[in-house]
Amino acid sequence: MPELFAGSAKVRSYVVIPARYASTRLQRKMLLRETGKTVLQHTYEAACAARKPSGVVVATDHAEIARDVESFRGDFVLTSRDCASGTDRVAEFARRMPKAEILVNVQGDEPEMNPDNIDRVIELLEQDPSAGMATLATPVQTSEQLANPACVKVVFDEAGRAMYFSRSPIPFVRDPDTSRPFNDPPMFYQHMGIYAYRRDVLLEFAAMQPSSLEQAEKLEQLRMLQTGGTILVAIVDHAASGIDTPADYAAFVARRRTAG
Repeated sequence: MPELFAGSAKVRSYVVIPARYASTRLQRKMLLRETGKTVLQHTYEAACAARKPSGVVVATDHAEIARDVESFRGDFVLTSRDCASGTDRVAEFARRMPKAEILVNVQGDEPEMNPDNIDRVIELLEQDPSAGMATLATPVQTSEQLANPACVKVVFDEAGRAMYFSRSPIPFVRDPDTSRPFNDPPMFYQHMGIYAYRRDVLLEFAAMQPSSLEQAEKLEQLRMLQTGGTILVAIVDHAASGIDTPADYAAFVARRRTAG
């Protein structure tokens, strides 16, 4: 059992990386290692570079992923095979860690995650005790991206509280100003798949039934909004490129070789 379960009065926040073995578009993507490290190890090391978390742990139900984490001396927990989502894996970890006040869900296929983004979502909850959940957004770069259902969009109020998330282009601009460059000044924002939760809010959220809007859009965060919860949103300049397809991974490997 990892040392993080020894217990400490200093424990405040943890990054939890849900990592499943199966992937429909890119088989075994967490374990791909053309760079000399697996995708999961890159993500883990990026998370470890954040300043605020007390620790980083991988939550998985697969022995091969657990062995990979052991090989680079990371921490992991084995979670139930019944977990339907990454959020459920994070919640399972939270139930075992009563001293963790904030849990940050970082997807395992984000090897280029900016550690500052992890610190930022934690800061959002530290600064607003009334909020139970926080995430990030970045301006949409192209009209093609705006139209792509795989690019989740978010609108938020002047206090930075999410109003809605959608796979559709939101907001709808009835009379666009074609004399301006696209999205300048920004109106369309891409949601980034990183979440920070207060522990009690996460456990309540995971126990809820999926909401109707969540089921319609296939966006889990809508469950929080539809049940009256608050999601804080901070804006960052750039989104890291997640890995979903062979082309995504090839591009990542090329960037690493160029940088290295």
